Amino acid sequence: LIATCDTLIEGVHFLPDDPPDSIGYKALSVNLSDLAAKGARGHVYLLSLAVRRDTPPSWFEAFAAGLRELQQESGISLVGGDTTASPGPLTITITALGLVRHGHAVLRHGAKKGDRLYVSGTIGDAALGLRLLKDTALARAWNLSAEDRAYLVDRYRRPKPRTELVIPVRNFAQGAIDVSDGLVSDVEKLAQVSHVGAMIEAGEVPLSPAARKAVAHEPKLLASLLTAGDDYEIVAAVPEASVSAFEAETKEKGVPVTAIGRISDSGGAVSVLAPDGKPLALDRKGYAHF
Repeated sequence: LIATCDTLIEGVHFLPDDPPDSIGYKALSVNLSDLAAKGARGHVYLLSLAVRRDTPPSWFEAFAAGLRELQQESGISLVGGDTTASPGPLTITITALGLVRHGHAVLRHGAKKGDRLYVSGTIGDAALGLRLLKDTALARAWNLSAEDRAYLVDRYRRPKPRTELVIPVRNFAQGAIDVSDGLVSDVEKLAQVSHVGAMIEAGEVPLSPAARKAVAHEPKLLASLLTAGDDYEIVAAVPEASVSAFEAETKEKGVPVTAIGRISDSGGAVSVLAPDGKPLALDRKGYAHF
């Protein structure tokens, strides 16, 4: 049994005017992402809501629709929780329970020197989507189409948990973590608890076509995309001998994974190399809650 708990707060994890269905979807998604990184399938979850007294029924209906959509996609079920009135902000806490075969959970502290580092999907889309919601003029500055903007905003509002990777992660990864606070920060967490180091090649980190457009017009964005968070992709440390099998199985599941670096022996330290091979200067490693 794998347990995880995440709290989302209005103005911190989502914007006050985000659609209620996307808020529900995201609240459940971030928990399923945690479970997937452990090689666990979602089983049941509990939901705690602290909402303003004047919240209309239509908000609850749309919020529930977002939850229901992801429940149907993932097979998880709502089994209880609590609802209370609050002066604000809106606060959502989900505790999710997942199932994994005994002794087969993938923990953070299993990475070993020489393992290849893989990441699923693309990195930085959610950060760009949030920036576009706060400043719509950026779409023109980055030469983004309406489709590009919609894609990036959707990646922020409705992150897709990589539940398809549960079996490949369980079969081949020695250590894994979901990327919530930023790629560099979360790789560092993986490295520190495994008592190893890690090297990330920034030029190999997968970016969506929309993100590539933004970086092409503002190259300094690359460093911020590696540390911004809200990606909810999975980073896995895979032994060299299992690389081919891991790639084949993830391809079969329809989820792209990309090799972005290696596990090294420098305890806990993470180095990031720019596309030119030189160290990449970072203002921070990831999102800090405090």
